[in-house]
Amino acid sequence: MSEILSIVIPAYNEENNINLIYQELKKELKEIEFKIIFVDDGSHDNTYNNIKELSGKYDNISGLSFSRNFGKEAAILAGLKESKTELVVVMDADLQHPPVVIPEMIRGIVEEGYDIVTTRRTSRKGEPYFRSLMSKRFYKLINRLSDTKIIDGAQDFRIMTRQVVDSVLELDEYHRFSKGIFSWVGYDVKYIEVDSYKRIEGKSSWSFWSLIKYAIEGVVSFSTRPLRFATIFGSIVSLLSFLYLIQVIIEVIILGKITPGYTSTIAVVLFLGGIQLLALGIIGEYISRTYMQVKKRPHYFIKKRCGK
Repeated sequence: MSEILSIVIPAYNEENNINLIYQELKKELKEIEFKIIFVDDGSHDNTYNNIKELSGKYDNISGLSFSRNFGKEAAILAGLKESKTELVVVMDADLQHPPVVIPEMIRGIVEEGYDIVTTRRTSRKGEPYFRSLMSKRFYKLINRLSDTKIIDGAQDFRIMTRQVVDSVLELDEYHRFSKGIFSWVGYDVKYIEVDSYKRIEGKSSWSFWSLIKYAIEGVVSFSTRPLRFATIFGSIVSLLSFLYLIQVIIEVIILGKITPGYTSTIAVVLFLGGIQLLALGIIGEYISRTYMQVKKRPHYFIKKRCGK
């Protein structure tokens, strides 16, 4: 029987988790024919070698290895392009996405008629308080700035129909923010609430600054409102500066009041300079994405393949 389900698993330095996640999937999907597509995102350890070893033992495992680290978004894209089945799952290799819920996700599509079934984390146990707080603030910010709504706690762990996958692949933008893309394409979505799971092996490659960069990517990719805010804020500052100028002229001509004003002048200059740099930075974020997009560089290069 041919597989009806493909499971796309990006992996970066996950050598200890490759066999573990396969065994977990095998245990939870006993009655389902499935294929695993591992995407090694330029790991520096034995991740690809372990994938290759597994693919030699089992026919339902294949693997790709990038020429270097291109990022999780590129790995997800490569796995989706490689998939051919009617149903496709995307999940992490660190076992923080529990395979036990996949049968329920499949039922959501096959029996209930949804196009996408995704998981939503209900708690952030074990996560640093500051990181958890920043994550919640990010979801509130992006939902205010963008017309594309992203549910707080929504994960990349999801199952999609072939139609949804094909729609996602039609979006060939260079800077990809998958959570936003999955939401932007529409379709009927069901959310399953799951608890937060800790990593069994290894250490997360996501640092605080990489999460900040990811948040900026999400805002810039799905909203142009920061540009409008820069324009509006610049207009307000210009108006206030003009009113202050009128006040100074009145004080000098009519009241004869001459104030040295060194401190206030420096403060105003520094304030306006900061606003200008902030506005230029916002504009630069959008210009840089346009610059990278028009180059039409590939999202990744595949160095090695294994399995069928």
